Amino acid sequence: MLDYEKEAAVYDAGRGGEPRAEAAAKAVLGLVPEDARDLLDTACGTGTVTRRLATARPRLRVTGVDAAHSMTRMAAARLRGRVVRADSRRLPFADASFDAVTSVWLLHLADNASDVRDIVAECARVLRPDGVYVTTVDKAAAHDVGSDIDAVLAPRPRRSARDAADRVTSYGGEFGLVPAGRGRFRGHGQGRSPRSTAADLRRGWFTRLAPGDPLTEHFVTLLEALPDQDVPRPEPRFELRAFRKSPAGRTP
Repeated sequence: MLDYEKEAAVYDAGRGGEPRAEAAAKAVLGLVPEDARDLLDTACGTGTVTRRLATARPRLRVTGVDAAHSMTRMAAARLRGRVVRADSRRLPFADASFDAVTSVWLLHLADNASDVRDIVAECARVLRPDGVYVTTVDKAAAHDVGSDIDAVLAPRPRRSARDAADRVTSYGGEFGLVPAGRGRFRGHGQGRSPRSTAADLRRGWFTRLAPGDPLTEHFVTLLEALPDQDVPRPEPRFELRAFRKSPAGRTP
């Protein structure tokens, strides 16, 4: 996993920057009720999406939380006085504190299924009855856009998706979260090229392909044989799922 303390300074530039943040915030707010008063953005990172959630709805009180000090420092400059450093598995807020909770690009980073369940449980806990939880799901799949790069990488070993939509839905059901909608948005500046993908392989960004491993180098060789080495393929399409907290809390 990336060291997000070190990654903060360059995080936005390598991940679509403001255009992607705008697309994400717009899609998220499309699933948040207009009458929501308080929103918690978990794993807010540098605050680019969080800030846009706040500015798009001036009456919505937005709080950001992230575990990395470097990230929260940057986010606090964008959302002054409303950023907290904390682990999303143990949120420092009372039960039923928010009308909406969001987690954009968080669940796929969890080390194991238990951590995903704990994050979903905490998001449900701090939601008020009838509140809405919005999260990205299936992040890795969003990058499979049917390109020639995807065809080359199709046989690679893969880790089971921590943020698989059906898994997140199942965990949500344990804590009274009922499916309430879906959304999608496009990435910006994240389309893969053969050369950049080969570099990512050699950096260890593909979790089941270790740098220097013969299988990793096999895929690098195949990528290097593709045409248009520096031409980005289509942008990823990220998926959102929304869940409403039932008044009774946990489902039977």
